[in-house]
Amino acid sequence: MRHATLALLPLLALAACATPRESCINDATRDLRQVNALIQTTQANLARGYGIETRQETRVVPGLCDGESVDSQGNVTHFTYQCERTVVNEIEVPVVIDIAAERRHLDQLVEQQRRLERQSQAQIQACIAAYPE
Repeated sequence: MRHATLALLPLLALAACATPRESCINDATRDLRQVNALIQTTQANLARGYGIETRQETRVVPGLCDGESVDSQGNVTHFTYQCERTVVNEIEVPVVIDIAAERRHLDQLVEQQRRLERQSQAQIQACIAAYPE
């Protein structure tokens, strides 16, 4: 999850710098981009013959921690001690899919993609008219 958040930071920085026209076009194509990503995932599942699910694996591992103590005279002492840390890893696990259902899902996504492409084009033209450069 942390990696996904870090990957979004450059996109957020770019979004902050986007012109009103770019923001408008980005908003107009958001649903289409999501459907395109779902189509790619579904096609990959069909090509492999199985799906991939991301799961989180949690482990407790030994490590070193930093600490400090303050004595009665206010002196601060820094020290290192052994402790346990919780580590969360994302792992990909193959999962069984229903090939026929996956094909039907792909057909539905392709139809939705066509509809969204038409809508997006109309919205993009409206963005261009509203925010000429």
